[in-house]
Parts: sequence; C-alpha cells; structure tokens
Amino acid sequence: MSRPPDWVRDIAEAARRLGAEDLSRSLPPPPASARDSAVLVLFAQSSAGAELVLIERAHDMRSHPGQLAFPGGGADADETAAQTALREAEEEIGLDPVGVDVLGELPALWLPPSNFAVTCVLAWWREESPVGVVDPVEVADVLRVPIDELVDPRHRVTVRHPMGYRGPGFVLGDLVLWGFTASVVDTLLDLGGLAEPWDPARTLSAPEPAPVSAPGADRARGRRSAR
Repeated sequence: MSRPPDWVRDIAEAARRLGAEDLSRSLPPPPASARDSAVLVLFAQSSAGAELVLIERAHDMRSHPGQLAFPGGGADADETAAQTALREAEEEIGLDPVGVDVLGELPALWLPPSNFAVTCVLAWWREESPVGVVDPVEVADVLRVPIDELVDPRHRVTVRHPMGYRGPGFVLGDLVLWGFTASVVDTLLDLGGLAEPWDPARTLSAPEPAPVSAPGADRARGRRSAR
C-alpha cells in the first residue's frame, strides 16, 4: 500500500496541532541539559489488518528492561529527529528507511530517569522489508501489534507506576504496554478516532522486570513477531 489510510493521516494532521501539555501534564518541559533523542512510531498495513511496530527491550538492560517500546535512541550531532529515529530503527531492527514515509512529529517530552528529550516521529511503512533483531544487546524481539488489539476495551487498563502516578496501559497476552510508550499510543488512538470506551477502574501495578527469555516467543494473542 503506497498511501497511508485515512486514520493514519488523521493522526498526523492532528499531531501538528498538539502541544507538549496535550501529551503529558505531569512532566515539565525538557531542561537545557536533556539529551535529544527520537523514536519511530511506525504504522503498517498487512493482510492481518492495521498494525503498530514495537520492540521488546532486552531483559538485561539497565534501563526499562523487558518493556515494550518504540525503536529509537539518542541523536547524533546535527541529526534531525526523523534522521535519528530512522537510523536507530535501522540499527536495532534492520528497517530499510527507503520504504518509510515520515508524516510528522510530536512535541518533545522529557523523560527524567534518562534525561532524554524524546521526539516521537510518526511514519507510514509504505514499502515493507524484512525486520528482526539486529542488536540483541538492546532488543529482544520485534513485534507487529494489531491496532484492533490496542483499541479492544478488554485489553485496556490503568497502570500504577512505581513513582505513584497512574497512566494508560494495554494488556497484550502476558505482556503489558505501559509508561511513556503506552501514553503516546493512547493519545494517538484518540487522535485517529479509533479509541473505544474502556473502564479506567481496571487497574494493574506496573510489571516487574521479566526474566530473560528466548526472543521471538509469540506470547500475545493476535501479536505477530516480525521476524
């Protein structure tokens, strides 16, 4: 498919009008000392339907081990956010940037634990290519999560974070998408007009870091490993 569907274009258009306060009211603006970084929010379409590409972080990482996240990382000197996100995705999962159309960016958000100022780069996977774990030091698995599963109210929960605040979460089999990435996904589903009513009273504690397991295990219902 060469052209993104209407809901993806709706997300990109609405994102242009967002301010940082629309994404997070609990975080202050990035300080001058924050390191620029970017992540790739990559939407795709397959015979299985609309999908979002996520990574499962390596389980022995010092920061956010085993969590679901967008591919991405710290910016090199003189890189734009889009260049950073595409380079990191290529390094982490082997994504060919030639087949990716960048649609826009979200305002940068500060993540205090890492002191990163993170820009989410919205993109459409126009021409798919093989992807998989390239850097096992950082990535345990590459996932294509069905959008239908993300919007299903049965998979929506509120997650109690270790620092005490609460945020949206998504139960995907025995994995839980939570934290920064879940907050972004929650916002994007709203922007695309895809979100369905769900019960925020359903609450889970943030999961403990998972033990190291074999990468590629297809643990989530409806989830497809990209490898």
